[in-house]
Amino acid sequence: MPVARPEPQEPRVIAHVDMDCFYVQVEQRRNPELRGQPTAVVQYNDWKGGGLIAVSYEARKFGVKRSMRGDEAKMVCPSINLVQVPVARDKADLNVYRSAGSEVVTILSTKGKCERASIDEVYLDLTDAAKEMLLESPPELLELIFEEATKSNILGLPSDVSNREDSVRAWLCRADADYQDKLLSCGAIIVAQLRVKVLEETQFTCSAGIAHNKMLAKLVSGMHKPAQQTVVPSSAIQDFLVSLPIKKMKQLGGKLGSSLQDDLGVNTVGDLLSFTEDKLQEYYGVNTGTWLWKIARGISGEEVEDRLLPKSHGCGKTFPGPKALKNNASVKTWLDRLCEELSERIQSDLNQNKRIAQTLTLYARACKKNKSDSIKKFPSKSCPLRYGTVKIQEDAMKLFESGLHDFLGSQNTKWSITSLSVSASKIFDIPIGTSSILRYIKGPNSTVSPANLDCSSLPEDPSLGNKLYIAPNHEEHCEPSLSEKEDYGNNSPESSSEPNKAEEHKAAQYVDRNKFNTAGSNSASSSTWMFNVEDIDPAVVEELPPEIQREIHGWIRPPKQSSSKTRGESHHRALELPDVPN
Repeated sequence: MPVARPEPQEPRVIAHVDMDCFYVQVEQRRNPELRGQPTAVVQYNDWKGGGLIAVSYEARKFGVKRSMRGDEAKMVCPSINLVQVPVARDKADLNVYRSAGSEVVTILSTKGKCERASIDEVYLDLTDAAKEMLLESPPELLELIFEEATKSNILGLPSDVSNREDSVRAWLCRADADYQDKLLSCGAIIVAQLRVKVLEETQFTCSAGIAHNKMLAKLVSGMHKPAQQTVVPSSAIQDFLVSLPIKKMKQLGGKLGSSLQDDLGVNTVGDLLSFTEDKLQEYYGVNTGTWLWKIARGISGEEVEDRLLPKSHGCGKTFPGPKALKNNASVKTWLDRLCEELSERIQSDLNQNKRIAQTLTLYARACKKNKSDSIKKFPSKSCPLRYGTVKIQEDAMKLFESGLHDFLGSQNTKWSITSLSVSASKIFDIPIGTSSILRYIKGPNSTVSPANLDCSSLPEDPSLGNKLYIAPNHEEHCEPSLSEKEDYGNNSPESSSEPNKAEEHKAAQYVDRNKFNTAGSNSASSSTWMFNVEDIDPAVVEELPPEIQREIHGWIRPPKQSSSKTRGESHHRALELPDVPN
């Protein structure tokens, strides 16, 4: 249930930027001949031409809607261009759209705190940038106002004026405006500048809402599309909300909104104003009751999260009608494909952004042949996420089998799966302490690189058996420096529940305990360190982040081909580690 958050102490400037039929724009950039033509992006399947997921404004004029199938769209608009979403592993591949969205986010994030809400929408907290503009170059003192800003839609401003742009310019430059409206004026100019920059650098248009909180900015960003922006002054909030359908409000589109309609007769936000905070708390609890009372008055304390990257990664597929999956083998086939894609995405996230996902979750929609218990849903199941495609596939299948057991209960009946998805969540940045395992092997000032270690030149002594030798550049105890110990001290409480980080910490502690006893002596001044490679647990190595695995591969020799040895030949050999994806 929604919970009211504390209101900010000072007024904020929040923008919600929404791309205009983004999937179509991406395809039009890939194929400029589609510009100005009725176009729709379709997620293809063999039933009536597939489902439309984005429709250009040119096609909308003919009556084409996103709820249509491809064949129906052609009947309404024979000249429409249907562009199929790229396909990989027999399912839609949205990577091209994700990448295009990242281009936009990179531009928008230059002016303030940026929260990427989806592939094609972003929240911005422009408060600091607006304050800076108000101090250095307030709109009322500017001789020229950025032209795009004068095309803004200002709620509460008469829309029937003969020269609308002059009216907007006058509102933006009011010397007698209160502090809140002056901040909004600066925010409107900043957003207009960002939108123009996005168009120039990416060829994409976007629309935006500018208000004092996320809720209002989101509500108005789509009011005037395409390529326009809407501003919500404080004085216009009540008139705007009073006739707004309750289901249009965020978090009221489902059961809570239906309850307000059925139990209290609330159909618009204006209807909600007639209930006291105590009355709403009586019906929906203290937290949710207060939240409802506040949003009816346009009050929201939800902050913009400083997040350019997604909070989770997910892959899914639906299986309508006769395509439903009806046995474990078919489920495994599709789970393997979904997990392969998920593995690639979290691996890319790890390599590019140094982030680790911790939780694997499986979701499904299912039905039984015996519909007496049809109300029961297929339960979602989660477990710690292990990196590696095969491991994710194995764990996902176990989660499915567990969920199926709970779904069927004691019944022995046929079942079918109409939807499957897997997700990786609880994503965290890799702490500084996991940057390199070699700091436990070489001294803190050593410049030896794993790639430069030539194991073939290391000293060999058959009397020492299966040992690996590493020659340091100087003579010091092989222990972490003080700053490195502090890194672990600062990070360990936060990472204790994270499997990958915990395993690496465990490995580091193991290395430290052995202290790499020096060959032939316990003296710290020896020029060679050694340890028994057979003491390294390959399972632990596999759980380490890939960059650390690659380091270990770099300083452990590849295994030699087995051959007969003569007296005097070396008995040194390296540990054979499993292949690790780059």
